[in-house]
Amino acid sequence: MRRACVETTHDDAATIAAALRPDNTPSLSTSVTDDVVRTTVDRRTSGGLGSTVDDYVVNLTVAETVARTAREHRHTHE
Repeated sequence: MRRACVETTHDDAATIAAALRPDNTPSLSTSVTDDVVRTTVDRRTSGGLGSTVDDYVVNLTVAETVARTAREHRHTHE
């Protein structure tokens, strides 16, 4: 078994984690502590691990972009 742990810091970590959860598979486990999103990926092969981490990072980037845009939009209209 191969394992990777990705930890990222966000202003709204709970929102980011919630946005990522629908894409989780049985090989992914995501938790939130304060401003840190921690996702552990377990796969049988190195290639599978790399592919899953790559997909996760793309999804993470989209979630962060949407959350940031929503934050900026909310502050602009307050």
